[in-house]
Amino acid sequence: MAQLPGADAPVLMTIQTAMILAIANEHGATLTKTGAAKLLLVFSAKLVGRGISQFLIGWIPVLGNAINATTAAGITEAIGWAADAYFCKEHAAGN
Repeated sequence: MAQLPGADAPVLMTIQTAMILAIANEHGATLTKTGAAKLLLVFSAKLVGRGISQFLIGWIPVLGNAINATTAAGITEAIGWAADAYFCKEHAAGN
């Protein structure tokens, strides 16, 4: 399954949505799972590198898996920082 593009997408989306909910909570914001999923789409819309890396080298055993895992971790971290910046901005604006 690791060589199938998108096979891990449901797991990653669940983790990333939970992360956005936790970050919102830390900022005192109330957010539903649906709202967090919508934000996840916004934050990840520009991060298409994972799809490109899976297409180009994801099929290579071991190396492809390592690169895909590293890319997924990097994108998850970027989404976390984007969520933090978003909620910091919202908190500063008084929303």
